[in-house]
Amino acid sequence: MSLFSLRRGNAPLVLSIPHAGTEIPEALAGVFVSGWLARKDADWWLRELYSFAEALDATIIAANISRSVIDLNRDPSGVSLYPGQATTGLCPTETFDGESLYKGVTPDEAEIARRRETYFMPYHNALRAEIERIHALHGRVVLYDCHSIRSHIPRLFEGELPQFNIGTNDGKSCDAGLQALVEQACAASGFSYVVNGRFKGGWITRHYGEPARNIHAIQMELGCRGYMDEPLPVNEANWPTALKTPAPIQSILETILKGLCA
Repeated sequence: MSLFSLRRGNAPLVLSIPHAGTEIPEALAGVFVSGWLARKDADWWLRELYSFAEALDATIIAANISRSVIDLNRDPSGVSLYPGQATTGLCPTETFDGESLYKGVTPDEAEIARRRETYFMPYHNALRAEIERIHALHGRVVLYDCHSIRSHIPRLFEGELPQFNIGTNDGKSCDAGLQALVEQACAASGFSYVVNGRFKGGWITRHYGEPARNIHAIQMELGCRGYMDEPLPVNEANWPTALKTPAPIQSILETILKGLCA
């Protein structure tokens, strides 16, 4: 099983898609309540949504392993990125909606350590290597961390999530001018947006962003409704829905990435 796909480009832009995966390793196939629950919270269709980035010669790394096995955007130490708020952990034991993922015993420290070494580290070793490769070519690099989530998840946030959720760890992970570029594109789109709201950027944004070295990291969390239908409530019979073609928000995403490449 390939843990991730990697497309190497030469533009000063690296796309990370850590939650695209839906594969469950054979050794873990029997531990989850169902395959659907183990895949339910995937960031659906992001490879396809951002496929235009290949024409920009961006580097694209996308996970194949489900986030229910291990979450590649969590602190590997297990420390919560959002203290006091509902979230899921490094090796999640429940879905975003609070449904139990495991039939029986949840992963202990030894199993979490095994998954961290087997699945987490290879992705991040590759991501770090690509960031440094592009930085050596240009003296600068923008890491754009791609995410999406259902627009209504009461356990995680109230009401409807904005369409575009820009996260820069309160401005610490990227240059203010780059943050403004993304914000202006979202503002001009007519869709709702927020900067450093509920989603300020996960571990990837916070860990890799080093503006002082000209390594800039931005997380974009999309409401799924911008590119696929969102039934309420979701269940195994209706989720995921198909990717809309063309996706209503895709032209805005193209504008953003072209600006970040400039």
